[in-house]
Amino acid sequence: MTPEPTSRNVSADGPQAGPPREVRWIIVLALVLLTGLAGLRWASILYFGRDSDALQSWTGVYWLGLRYDARVVAAMLFPLLVLGSVVRLSPFARAAGRRVWLSYLTTATFVLLVVYACDVVHFRYLNQRLNASVLGFLGDMSISLSMVWQSYPVVWGSLGLILGLVVMLGLVRSTHAYVARSPAGGVGKVAVAWRVGTGALLVLALYGRLGQYPLRWSDAFDLRNDLQANLALNPVQSFISSLSFRASRYDPAKVELHRARMQQYLGVQDTERDQGRFLRTLVASPAPAKRPKNVVLVICESFSVYKSSVGNNPLNTTPFFAELSQQGVLFDHCFTPHFGTARGVWATVTGVPDVELVKTASRNPSLVDQHTLLNEFEALSKLYFLGGSSSWANLRGLLTNNIRGLQLHEEGSFRSPRADVWGISDKSLFLEANEILARQTKPFFAVIQTANNHRPYTIPAEDRPFLPGDVHSEAELREAGFESQEELDAFRYTDFTFKTFIEAARKTNYYDETLFVFIGDHGIGGNAGKRFPDSWTSRSLTSFHVPLLFYAPRYLEPRRVHSVSSMVDVMPTIAGVLGVPARYSGLGRDLLRQEQVDGGRSNIAFIIDHNNKSIGVVRGSTYTHRRLDGTTFAVDWANAYQPVDTSDLDANRAVDSAWAEAFFETSRYLLHHNKKLPEPRAGAGSP
Repeated sequence: MTPEPTSRNVSADGPQAGPPREVRWIIVLALVLLTGLAGLRWASILYFGRDSDALQSWTGVYWLGLRYDARVVAAMLFPLLVLGSVVRLSPFARAAGRRVWLSYLTTATFVLLVVYACDVVHFRYLNQRLNASVLGFLGDMSISLSMVWQSYPVVWGSLGLILGLVVMLGLVRSTHAYVARSPAGGVGKVAVAWRVGTGALLVLALYGRLGQYPLRWSDAFDLRNDLQANLALNPVQSFISSLSFRASRYDPAKVELHRARMQQYLGVQDTERDQGRFLRTLVASPAPAKRPKNVVLVICESFSVYKSSVGNNPLNTTPFFAELSQQGVLFDHCFTPHFGTARGVWATVTGVPDVELVKTASRNPSLVDQHTLLNEFEALSKLYFLGGSSSWANLRGLLTNNIRGLQLHEEGSFRSPRADVWGISDKSLFLEANEILARQTKPFFAVIQTANNHRPYTIPAEDRPFLPGDVHSEAELREAGFESQEELDAFRYTDFTFKTFIEAARKTNYYDETLFVFIGDHGIGGNAGKRFPDSWTSRSLTSFHVPLLFYAPRYLEPRRVHSVSSMVDVMPTIAGVLGVPARYSGLGRDLLRQEQVDGGRSNIAFIIDHNNKSIGVVRGSTYTHRRLDGTTFAVDWANAYQPVDTSDLDANRAVDSAWAEAFFETSRYLLHHNKKLPEPRAGAGSP
């Protein structure tokens, strides 16, 4: 038998300059596979998208889907490039190598076809791409199989699957035979160059884009249409992306156990209790003489109270913010439900704490559909400003998929140069945002998310002269709660950017008509010294304690409020100030209204510490918390501003523990049952 030509052979005319055979086969296979996947995508668009009135153009969907498909194809072919380039493993040098690679590609193709077949069934059933939640059906195999058998043409589908496999197997074999009969291609440096170039293209396809962040599932939701986003996704990408979230679930029995408690706390009326999602209409606060027309919500990176001037920091780190706080309503006993920027943005926007135990909710494709109070402000334009990329932590999926008509301004849309990994500087972000807001012709709700108070603590050289030049000893820094001079300077720079922004805003027409809200996305763990109870340091309350400021001198009487408050209370309170009777299903309350009802004494701040897997609540003067596994339980003094009898710390242990579990289980439930509501009725959302 004549041996197969090898990639080392040359023709009678001498060495060839073309690609080696394995590279040529990869190119042919890539074209075949991409064509096949493109055909399947076009079929799915024709089948699932044909009756949708919202679908206007599929160009973006198809292009994005092609990039997801290219990632899958590159993953399939990359092993062939790396291992197939070794002579002993080449699919063209030895018969054994040919058999191995034909078997590998046949198996991979079969798996791909099965995934697509399951995806069709899953999409018809749930209108979502295949994801890891499907593994839950394996627990009831007989029921699941019966449902599939009774609902879908299983026999015809199986025959189609077999036919597809036969066709793909024939294509794989025929393309191999075709390439094997072709010239061997270049050798030496020429072969190396072809392999390196092909490898670079495969890596680019795996990464998905030219940029800092790779192509992610959340990019599909930038299309701002649920159906288009799902049809753009590749089922392989969707399934693998959600694998780490397969344990994301809730306990229905525990939700029902605490439902009455939570409904009473949230003010869910009897007529609203059949909604199942704690949905209610917020009661507008008593009308003042005038109400603001606009909102600017500033989510401040790592803004701990104990490091700031409003927390009596000895270095007077934020004098401007302290001055601003004296002119507004400052809630100085506010806590974030968790640590981390992505979780903070999630809780602020949705009103539901991110209690996912693996990674963050924003990274979970199955949780991307969420209701937000922002949509209830129907009369207001929605703008979001972020100096970096919203691809980080997949925030784009949360924002663009859920906030109707959102104008997202992020890295790449600003004139200012990039300062570091987090994008442009906060000062530049504030100034460019101010320019855009000053040009708005209708009332707006704007969110500005800062980032500079974070490693690497970049401060532009042009702004250095505006900061205090004093240098402190290590002991002085530790006493003030800072690890380094760089961290201190970054915190001071945050205050400088606030001042720059407010002074610029005061020169615009929108300033007098605007409610400004400042809240930290989370705190920073550290030594709070003697300025706060020991629990701030020993129980890491410094990681969750942030200032919450409502600043609108023309509309709000200045005061400092010591009542407990939470990040999830931000949006309902804004709705109260603007007088919007909004539909809401999150876990927050209108803080200003609650001050009128009971002086805020019934307020509760839920905290989940993902580092030690504990849950707890700050209620009244105590912080009660326990590990999720039940191994530890503690009650600490948590009132930083009012004296408390420490002998009563354990008095409400059982009650507070029940509240902690109620918030935790309800949050887990709402992550899956807080989906977007239909658009508000005509005229709703107007101040």
